[in-house]
Amino acid sequence: MDGLYKKGGNSKQLNVLGGDLEPCRSSKDENEIVTGFYRDNYCNTGPDDFGLHTVCCIMTKTFLTFSKSVGNDLTTPIPEYNFKGLREGDHWCLCASRWQEAFEVGKAPKVILKSTNMATLSVVKLEDLKKHSV
Repeated sequence: MDGLYKKGGNSKQLNVLGGDLEPCRSSKDENEIVTGFYRDNYCNTGPDDFGLHTVCCIMTKTFLTFSKSVGNDLTTPIPEYNFKGLREGDHWCLCASRWQEAFEVGKAPKVILKSTNMATLSVVKLEDLKKHSV
């Protein structure tokens, strides 16, 4: 196993628990924020995802304020990218390094382990993710 795919031709990427990666969505609502580097509602990654957008998180006001304070405003809509802006409770595939940075200062959002890509473990310890899992 290379960390992203199971052997035997299954194209599904794996989660941090070793199972198939599940969608990073809060509901089936069509108007919901679409997340993931590939905008497929999965925290999939690949060679073009330099930010490693692999941690499925539930946004909190604390984290969104922190992220904005370090130069990544996730709350302001950007219509030209079809980005509505995030609110507390939204699910989002966060960069592993940003999650780790927030964790180190006590502001990390909650994590959905079954929807968090195994590639995250190259940056974040599983035990830390588990401490913040829902």
